[in-house]
Amino acid sequence: MSQHTASVVSSPTASPITNTSKSPRTLLIVCLLAIGGVIFAGINVFQDVALSGDRFTSFLSFSLLGLALVIALGFEFVNGFHDTANAVATVIYTRSMSPTIAVVWSGLCNFAGVLLSSGMVAFGIISLLPVDLILQASSGHGFAMIFALLCSAIIWNLGTWYFGLPSSSSHTMIGSIIGVGVAYAIQAGQNGWSGVNWVQVSSVFTALLVSPLVGFFLSAFLLLLLKRTVQNPKLFRAPSANSAPPLWVRSLLIITCSGVSFAHGSNDGQKGMGLIMLILVGTMPIAYSLNRSMPINEVPRVAALAQVTGQQLIPSNAPILAPALARDQLKTFIRIPSAAHTQQVLPALGTVLMEISRELTLYGTMDKIPAHLVPNVRNDMYLASEAISAFKRTHSDLSASIKPNLAAMKTELDHATRFIPMWVKIVVALALGLGTMVGWKRIVVTVGERIGKTHLTYAQGASAEAIAMATIGAADLFGLPVSTTHVLSSGVAGTMAANGGGLQKTTLRNMIMAWVLTLPASILLSALLFTLFSHC
Repeated sequence: MSQHTASVVSSPTASPITNTSKSPRTLLIVCLLAIGGVIFAGINVFQDVALSGDRFTSFLSFSLLGLALVIALGFEFVNGFHDTANAVATVIYTRSMSPTIAVVWSGLCNFAGVLLSSGMVAFGIISLLPVDLILQASSGHGFAMIFALLCSAIIWNLGTWYFGLPSSSSHTMIGSIIGVGVAYAIQAGQNGWSGVNWVQVSSVFTALLVSPLVGFFLSAFLLLLLKRTVQNPKLFRAPSANSAPPLWVRSLLIITCSGVSFAHGSNDGQKGMGLIMLILVGTMPIAYSLNRSMPINEVPRVAALAQVTGQQLIPSNAPILAPALARDQLKTFIRIPSAAHTQQVLPALGTVLMEISRELTLYGTMDKIPAHLVPNVRNDMYLASEAISAFKRTHSDLSASIKPNLAAMKTELDHATRFIPMWVKIVVALALGLGTMVGWKRIVVTVGERIGKTHLTYAQGASAEAIAMATIGAADLFGLPVSTTHVLSSGVAGTMAANGGGLQKTTLRNMIMAWVLTLPASILLSALLFTLFSHC
């Protein structure tokens, strides 16, 4: 054990990160790919709008959509500076792969992770917003929300990247969402706290708080386990600036890098996808409000299920509710859920489900719903789904005959309203990869040299990335957003502490300050921007 420690303490005098300046050809390729991605997105938008039969889309709507998409992809590009750069930090720092090959390979793994992602994280992030604001996505408040979220997140991410701090894009985005929700509630004359889904926020922040601790302690444990079981001293040496590691060490690091990149795509990549879907629904509601790829024979089945479930929820002697009143009752319940309101709210949910059944039965397929009714049908479906989620959290005494139908109904409603087109996944993955290619160096040097007092060793890099891969993958299964940055950098810190090399207090202090300040700064910034944009 002492042999391993001694090999680390004598850190190399020169950093392995050498000769990493970007050539003009690399920058040209990045620019061409970025332009190609924007053109690809534009072509798909025009095709989707044409297929939807939307004849009412104005030039202003296309302009706002184009601007919002560019800013959203810019957020994912900046996200590549932070989070994806962490995924490639160990393979670049240990010279297991050249920077160009590493970021391209990481981009491919990110792409695979994005394609195979469930979408649960994407819409879990959106659920942090007040339901009233989501239902108004195509209004002026909706546009103010979109631009405030994106601009505040980009501003803070760029600032922390400039100083080389591994700040979390997830943390920034969640803070921005909270700020918008609070500002919206205040403008609506409500208590600012009512503008945020605090139940969802608590689960999200539990994941964000626990995951770095998991990364720290499990990475430290894995490193100590490797020291006891692997007797090859090469694994515990810091990388040299003049030579690559042995093939088996390189293979191990490439595998862990691939796993982290895949997990990052399946989790972090979804945040951008959720924002883009919010933009598309707000600017092109006819084309993107409802999932037009649903099979024709599935729509009548959903209509029948909505009819049966709605009838179950409405007592035979209950007065008939007007649909508008039923919607208002559901909005209030979602904002302030309470088990005491069961008898009043269940009939309201039944009324909205009956409305959904009537519309689907009348038109038969999603494509045949008239353009001016598409946003209304989508809003009813989204409202009913959120109400069912609120019931599941606050009511455990519903009859056994209602629970299965409510669960099946939510699944069908989410399938109809919470979908992500393939082209959205492709452009998000592209933006992440390009951001990594341009801005990886600052974060890689921080992870490799400035967290611990000694340079990162092969075993430390592999331990931190293996735990990060497992932690992010597990979070994705439960639909919880976690930060690749926080999990991996805390994992590296754990291995430094376990290895006896010590931690650099300055870097740790700056990282903790970035973690602590990110939330209030992004809340304040997004609230101010939302207030400004909503009055423009």
